[in-house]
Amino acid sequence: MDITLTTPAMLFPAISLLLLAYTNRFLALASIIRNFDLSDSNENDQQQIKSLRSRIQLIKNMQGAGMGSFFLCVLSMLAIYAEYQTIGSTIFASSLVLLLYSLWLSVREIHISVEALDLHLSHLNLPAKKRSWHKSKES
Repeated sequence: MDITLTTPAMLFPAISLLLLAYTNRFLALASIIRNFDLSDSNENDQQQIKSLRSRIQLIKNMQGAGMGSFFLCVLSMLAIYAEYQTIGSTIFASSLVLLLYSLWLSVREIHISVEALDLHLSHLNLPAKKRSWHKSKES
């Protein structure tokens, strides 16, 4: 399959936005870690710390795979521009594989984040509020 120079170029905005989202997740996680209070550390805190470490590693790998995808995307454009169509197409396919891997890591990080929130909520032992949206609509 022959691809044109514009095919890899179409990924630029998507990869850029994805990397921005990953950076925002990293910054939010860094803020949580910096504000983490260990004054009365318990088992829940130890599990939270383990979760935070896992998430940091996943975000690092997500960003690395995303940057690798971006790099290969540019490289494929150079190859296509130099009229090395087969090499450019192969490099572009590699870029897509790295992007897919980055997205898979993102799903894993979200899963760990949700588990950590569930753990935090279970530690609070707060009863669930039963709120009917029907009642609020009728009022």
